[in-house]
Amino acid sequence: MFNREAFDQLTRQIGDLFGHKELPGDIQRNLRALVQSSLTKMDLVTRDEFEAQAAVLARTRAKLDQLETQLAELAQQMENNTPR
Repeated sequence: MFNREAFDQLTRQIGDLFGHKELPGDIQRNLRALVQSSLTKMDLVTRDEFEAQAAVLARTRAKLDQLETQLAELAQQMENNTPR
């Protein structure tokens, strides 16, 4: 879920905060474990999962719009065919 490049960038930024170009190996390992543990607790989804669900939602929205239009047309037809 958390790619190596993103982690390396994060450790560089943290190292910069403390005036180090690179964090020592043991600190990097502990930081990686902490970040991974925190992300696991957050119950995050991957970008692919998010995009798949967004596509499903977009298709569902389009179908709902279509059905609402059909319903409005049917209601209009019923109204026009009702004797007064």
